[in-house]
Amino acid sequence: MLSRILVPMDDSEPAGRALEYALENHPDAEITVLHVVGVPSMMMGDAVSLALEDDLETAADERARPVFERAREIAAEHDRDIETAVGIGHPARNVVERADDYDTVIIGSHGKHTDGTTRRILVGNVAETVVRRAPVAVTVVR
Repeated sequence: MLSRILVPMDDSEPAGRALEYALENHPDAEITVLHVVGVPSMMMGDAVSLALEDDLETAADERARPVFERAREIAAEHDRDIETAVGIGHPARNVVERADDYDTVIIGSHGKHTDGTTRRILVGNVAETVVRRAPVAVTVVR
């Protein structure tokens, strides 16, 4: 039985479906939603703008707030509570580094940044990287 589940989440539909899957299929598990901010881009826009903030943690929390609000709404529809965590930097690296503290990772098949070929070449597919590198089982939800 799984007792601790990590669900990486951005504002994409697959991420929401991954959370729903975790909630529906693991009713007794503690679920932590992770949102990573400061994602690298070609022009380093998000990462640079975050680094220029006076209070990095507060800025990261502010950027994660809409994702966590959506996650809490999804959890409320299932009469469940969730934990939240904010990561800073590269999403796949954050998930893999945290995965040791969980029984499994449940991740959406793709996130909001996978439409551009350039983006995929620069950063890579987060779900694919997590599947290859995570030290625990990973479920990918479409």
